[in-house]
This record gives sequence, C-alpha cells and structure tokens, in this order.
Amino acid sequence: MSQPICLANPAPGFIIPLMVDRSSFPLPGAVLRRLAAFATLWLVLAGAAPDALAFGVPVAALATWMSFALLPAGPPLRLGRGLRALPHFLWRSVVGGVDVAQRAFHPRLPLDPGWAKVRVPLGGGARVALGAELSLMPGTLVAGSAGDRLLIHMLDRSQDIEGAVALEAGRLAEIAGAAQEASGTGGGES
Repeated sequence: MSQPICLANPAPGFIIPLMVDRSSFPLPGAVLRRLAAFATLWLVLAGAAPDALAFGVPVAALATWMSFALLPAGPPLRLGRGLRALPHFLWRSVVGGVDVAQRAFHPRLPLDPGWAKVRVPLGGGARVALGAELSLMPGTLVAGSAGDRLLIHMLDRSQDIEGAVALEAGRLAEIAGAAQEASGTGGGES
C-alpha cells in the first residue's frame, strides 16, 4: 500500500506529495547498484575532493532513494543479450539508411509516407525503449502512443511495419526480461 510522504517546497505553504510503496522494499543488491551508479556519476562530475565528497555522499543516497520512489526495481536487464542484439540493430540501421538514401536520390522519389497504429505487447519502459529504437531506424518515427499502440510515421506505407515492430518487440522483451516481468517472477534491478 502506498503511503504519502510530503516534501516541503521552499515556497511557504506548498507541499509536494510523493507516493512511496513501502510494501515491497528493493533488494540490497539493487540498492547498491543504483547507489554505486549515482556515486560514480557524482565523482565524474564533481571530483573526489573532500568537500565534494562531504556533499556527494548524502546526495547520492538521496538520489538512490528518490530513484526507487520514482522508478521501482524490476527484472534485471540482460546486458549480454543486449550486446548480442547490437550487430542486428547496427545492420538494420545501415540497411535502412541505404534505403532512405536510394529513395531520396531516385529520380521519381518513390515515397509513400503514412501513419500506422501498431499494437505493442510491451508495457511501460519497454514500450518507450521500443519507440526510441524504432525512431533511430531510418524511415520510421514513433510520434506517440495511445493505450497499447504506438503511432508510427513511415516513408513507405507498403512496408510490413507490424511484422517489423513485432520482431523488434520480441528482441527487446528478451533483453529486458519483459516475459519474466509479465509472469510475476521478476524482482531484480531495472
């Protein structure tokens, strides 16, 4: 059950409510990974001077707490699977870039732009990541979402956008562990 915690804003009389789910605390490993990430970021940005560390340690701890309040831990990312998917992503980017260049320099400009609403079986952050990946591919641009569908602009309406989205969603689900999250067996760091 979420219990409200109020953080006072510098403006007098103005309170910002922050909902924190106290029923499921993150695992210690997840806390340590995020704390290490924020501490490393602080060291890179501010350096290791004693006065910077005196301020950086509590800031990193607060950032870790806030990160769990705003983005609870989920199943762990599969970095090895992500690295194995990188060549496919790069290859698709090159092929798509060549396709866009051929269309742009073709004398008759064979473009048939249009929009498609495509159902995506992923939720939350995985859907956002899929939209970002598809937008990086030449010839497609994800312009938003409505419910469980992505709104995609494409340069050629005859392309099989639903098949391409399904393929990439499957790859992303494998990397992000979305199948594990959907089955309720997750519990690691996101």
